[in-house]
Amino acid sequence: MSKAFTKEDDAETDFEDEGLDVFSGLPNYITPEGLQRLRDEFRQLQQQERPKVVETVSWAAGNGDRSENGDYIYGKRRLREIDRRMRFLLKRIESAEVVDPAKQRDKSHVYFGATVSYLNGEGETKTVRIVGIDEARSERNEISWISPVAKALLKAEEGDEVEVRTPKGIDRLEITKIAY
Repeated sequence: MSKAFTKEDDAETDFEDEGLDVFSGLPNYITPEGLQRLRDEFRQLQQQERPKVVETVSWAAGNGDRSENGDYIYGKRRLREIDRRMRFLLKRIESAEVVDPAKQRDKSHVYFGATVSYLNGEGETKTVRIVGIDEARSERNEISWISPVAKALLKAEEGDEVEVRTPKGIDRLEITKIAY
């Protein structure tokens, strides 16, 4: 059947919250800063971006034929994307378990929120911060607590050597510094 004879809502399969199943069963640990970033993104979508798109769609709908109206078609698609992202963020915010690294009692071992420096097998010093799934950013050397490197580092202390499986094989990491 030609797409011309389908309703717009039926044309796209609605994968509302497909990304949530990936992390089901895992606690949603997050730092206070990470939770604030999620809230800020939700607020920005809700109060700024969504109203602008709604305004554009309303204007475009008033222009007549919607079937060939690019502003209307793109706007409706963008509105669905924004709504999907807002639902995802809301669910992640509601399920968040805030862990404040500053309140960590045992600062001699690696736990959630720690900034860890280590020597890899090639003698390079790397520094990473272990954070929640939703807040990991590689450009800032933040890694998720479920990543292979973080799992290897957790509960270790300065001077310990841990092994992590990489695509190249097994790499040995020597922890040189832990900070919270």
